[in-house]
Amino acid sequence: MSWMIAAVVAVLLLFYFWYATIVSRRNAAEEAFSGIDVQLKKRTHLIPNILKIASRFMEHEQTLLTEITRLRTEVLKAAESPERADAEKRFELEAVLESKLSGLMVAVENYPELKSQDNMIEAQRVYADVEEHIAAARRSYNAAARRFKDAIQIFPGTLIAAAMGAKPLPFFEIAEVDRAPVNADDFLKS
Repeated sequence: MSWMIAAVVAVLLLFYFWYATIVSRRNAAEEAFSGIDVQLKKRTHLIPNILKIASRFMEHEQTLLTEITRLRTEVLKAAESPERADAEKRFELEAVLESKLSGLMVAVENYPELKSQDNMIEAQRVYADVEEHIAAARRSYNAAARRFKDAIQIFPGTLIAAAMGAKPLPFFEIAEVDRAPVNADDFLKS
Protein backbone atom coordinates (compact mmCIF):
# COMPACT_ATOMS: atom_id res chain seq x y z
CA MET A 1 0.00 0.00 0.00
CA SER A 2 2.83 2.42 0.81
CA TRP A 3 4.38 1.80 -2.61
CA MET A 4 1.07 2.94 -4.19
CA ILE A 5 1.12 6.14 -2.19
CA ALA A 6 4.73 6.68 -3.19
CA ALA A 7 3.83 6.08 -6.87
CA VAL A 8 0.93 8.56 -6.70
CA VAL A 9 3.15 11.14 -5.01
CA ALA A 10 5.86 10.55 -7.64
CA VAL A 11 3.35 11.03 -10.49
CA LEU A 12 1.96 14.19 -8.85
CA LEU A 13 5.49 15.54 -8.40
CA LEU A 14 6.29 14.75 -12.03
CA PHE A 15 3.21 16.65 -13.21
CA TYR A 16 3.95 19.55 -10.87
CA PHE A 17 7.54 19.87 -12.08
CA TRP A 18 6.45 19.63 -15.70
CA TYR A 19 3.79 22.28 -15.08
CA ALA A 20 6.42 24.53 -13.47
CA THR A 21 8.70 23.92 -16.46
CA ILE A 22 5.96 24.93 -18.90
CA VAL A 23 5.17 28.09 -16.96
CA SER A 24 8.82 29.11 -16.61
CA ARG A 25 9.53 28.43 -20.30
CA ARG A 26 6.46 30.40 -21.37
CA ASN A 27 7.62 33.28 -19.16
CA ALA A 28 11.12 33.06 -20.63
CA ALA A 29 9.67 33.20 -24.16
CA GLU A 30 7.55 36.21 -23.23
CA GLU A 31 10.63 37.88 -21.75
CA ALA A 32 12.57 37.19 -24.96
CA PHE A 33 9.65 38.58 -26.99
CA SER A 34 9.86 41.69 -24.84
CA GLY A 35 13.57 41.90 -25.72
CA ILE A 36 12.64 41.97 -29.40
CA ASP A 37 10.08 44.63 -28.59
CA VAL A 38 12.70 46.86 -27.00
CA GLN A 39 15.01 46.58 -30.00
CA LEU A 40 12.21 47.13 -32.50
CA LYS A 41 11.10 50.24 -30.61
CA LYS A 42 14.66 51.54 -30.84
CA ARG A 43 14.47 51.07 -34.59
CA THR A 44 11.06 52.73 -34.90
CA HIS A 45 12.35 55.71 -32.90
CA LEU A 46 15.40 55.91 -35.15
CA ILE A 47 13.39 55.88 -38.38
CA PRO A 48 12.07 59.48 -38.18
CA ASN A 49 15.62 60.80 -37.72
CA ILE A 50 16.91 58.83 -40.70
CA LEU A 51 13.97 59.95 -42.83
CA LYS A 52 14.41 63.58 -41.82
CA ILE A 53 18.08 63.52 -42.78
CA ALA A 54 17.49 61.58 -46.00
CA SER A 55 14.50 63.63 -47.17
CA ARG A 56 16.70 66.72 -47.51
CA PHE A 57 18.72 65.03 -50.23
CA MET A 58 16.60 62.22 -51.68
CA GLU A 59 13.97 64.00 -53.74
CA HIS A 60 13.65 61.04 -56.14
CA GLU A 61 13.07 58.56 -53.31
CA GLN A 62 9.90 60.11 -51.87
CA THR A 63 7.83 56.98 -52.58
CA LEU A 64 10.24 54.87 -50.55
CA LEU A 65 10.32 57.40 -47.71
CA THR A 66 6.51 57.55 -47.66
CA GLU A 67 6.25 53.75 -47.66
CA ILE A 68 8.67 53.48 -44.73
CA THR A 69 6.66 56.06 -42.79
CA ARG A 70 3.42 54.16 -43.48
CA LEU A 71 4.97 50.83 -42.44
CA ARG A 72 6.37 52.37 -39.27
CA THR A 73 2.86 53.52 -38.32
CA GLU A 74 1.44 50.04 -38.97
CA VAL A 75 4.20 48.41 -36.92
CA LEU A 76 3.56 50.75 -34.00
CA LYS A 77 -0.17 49.91 -34.12
CA ALA A 78 0.58 46.18 -34.23
CA ALA A 79 3.02 46.54 -31.32
CA GLU A 80 0.29 48.09 -29.17
CA SER A 81 -1.97 45.07 -29.60
CA PRO A 82 -2.19 43.08 -26.36
CA GLU A 83 -3.03 39.91 -28.30
CA ARG A 84 -0.10 37.57 -28.78
CA ALA A 85 -2.01 36.14 -31.75
CA ASP A 86 -1.23 39.40 -33.56
CA ALA A 87 2.48 38.65 -33.16
CA GLU A 88 2.68 36.85 -36.50
CA LYS A 89 1.16 39.85 -38.33
CA ARG A 90 3.59 42.13 -36.53
CA PHE A 91 6.51 39.88 -37.47
CA GLU A 92 5.45 40.13 -41.13
CA LEU A 93 5.17 43.93 -40.95
CA GLU A 94 8.57 44.16 -39.26
CA ALA A 95 10.13 42.06 -42.02
CA VAL A 96 8.69 44.32 -44.73
CA LEU A 97 9.85 47.42 -42.83
CA GLU A 98 13.33 45.95 -42.43
CA SER A 99 13.45 45.25 -46.16
CA LYS A 100 12.39 48.80 -47.04
CA LEU A 101 14.91 50.29 -44.60
CA SER A 102 17.65 48.17 -46.15
CA GLY A 103 16.56 49.52 -49.53
CA LEU A 104 16.82 53.04 -48.17
CA MET A 105 20.34 52.40 -46.88
CA VAL A 106 21.32 51.10 -50.34
CA ALA A 107 19.69 54.15 -51.98
CA VAL A 108 21.78 56.45 -49.77
CA GLU A 109 24.83 55.20 -51.67
CA ASN A 110 23.51 56.99 -54.78
CA TYR A 111 23.65 60.37 -53.01
CA PRO A 112 27.31 61.30 -52.32
CA GLU A 113 26.38 64.53 -50.51
CA LEU A 114 24.03 62.58 -48.20
CA LYS A 115 26.47 59.71 -47.76
CA SER A 116 29.12 62.15 -46.50
CA GLN A 117 26.86 63.91 -43.97
CA ASP A 118 28.12 63.24 -40.44
CA ASN A 119 24.63 62.83 -39.04
CA MET A 120 23.71 60.34 -41.81
CA ILE A 121 26.89 58.38 -41.19
CA GLU A 122 26.05 58.23 -37.49
CA ALA A 123 22.42 57.27 -38.26
CA GLN A 124 23.64 54.43 -40.49
CA ARG A 125 26.02 53.23 -37.79
CA VAL A 126 23.27 53.30 -35.15
CA TYR A 127 20.87 51.58 -37.57
CA ALA A 128 23.37 48.76 -38.22
CA ASP A 129 23.92 48.40 -34.47
CA VAL A 130 20.18 48.23 -33.80
CA GLU A 131 19.71 45.65 -36.56
CA GLU A 132 22.41 43.47 -34.95
CA HIS A 133 20.63 43.72 -31.60
CA ILE A 134 17.30 42.85 -33.25
CA ALA A 135 18.87 39.76 -34.83
CA ALA A 136 20.26 38.67 -31.46
CA ALA A 137 16.90 39.28 -29.75
CA ARG A 138 15.15 37.24 -32.46
CA ARG A 139 17.53 34.34 -31.95
CA SER A 140 16.96 34.48 -28.20
CA TYR A 141 13.18 34.61 -28.65
CA ASN A 142 13.14 31.74 -31.15
CA ALA A 143 15.23 29.59 -28.80
CA ALA A 144 12.88 30.34 -25.90
CA ALA A 145 9.81 29.70 -28.09
CA ARG A 146 11.30 26.36 -29.17
CA ARG A 147 11.98 25.30 -25.56
CA PHE A 148 8.40 26.24 -24.64
CA LYS A 149 7.04 24.36 -27.66
CA ASP A 150 9.09 21.30 -26.69
CA ALA A 151 7.76 21.44 -23.12
CA ILE A 152 4.13 21.49 -24.25
CA GLN A 153 4.52 18.85 -26.96
CA ILE A 154 6.42 16.19 -24.99
CA PHE A 155 4.37 13.90 -22.74
CA PRO A 156 3.16 14.66 -20.06
CA GLY A 157 3.44 18.29 -21.19
CA THR A 158 0.74 17.69 -23.80
CA LEU A 159 -1.77 16.88 -21.05
CA ILE A 160 -0.74 19.81 -18.88
CA ALA A 161 -0.67 22.23 -21.82
CA ALA A 162 -4.16 21.13 -22.86
CA ALA A 163 -5.42 21.74 -19.31
CA MET A 164 -3.69 25.15 -19.24
CA GLY A 165 -4.78 26.10 -22.75
CA ALA A 166 -1.12 26.69 -23.65
CA LYS A 167 -0.39 27.03 -27.35
CA PRO A 168 2.98 27.23 -29.10
CA LEU A 169 4.30 30.71 -29.75
CA PRO A 170 5.09 31.74 -33.34
CA PHE A 171 8.68 31.79 -34.46
CA PHE A 172 10.18 34.99 -35.79
CA GLU A 173 11.00 34.05 -39.39
CA ILE A 174 12.38 35.96 -42.33
CA ALA A 175 10.11 37.09 -45.14
CA GLU A 176 9.71 34.80 -48.12
CA VAL A 177 11.41 37.38 -50.38
CA ASP A 178 14.55 37.18 -48.19
CA ARG A 179 14.76 33.43 -48.75
CA ALA A 180 15.33 33.87 -52.48
CA PRO A 181 18.90 33.50 -53.70
CA VAL A 182 20.81 36.75 -54.13
CA ASN A 183 21.68 37.73 -57.69
CA ALA A 184 24.93 39.70 -57.57
CA ASP A 185 24.17 41.22 -61.00
CA ASP A 186 21.36 43.24 -59.40
CA PHE A 187 23.92 45.06 -57.29
CA LEU A 188 26.43 45.60 -60.07
CA LYS A 189 24.10 47.54 -62.38
CA SER A 190 24.77 51.23 -62.51
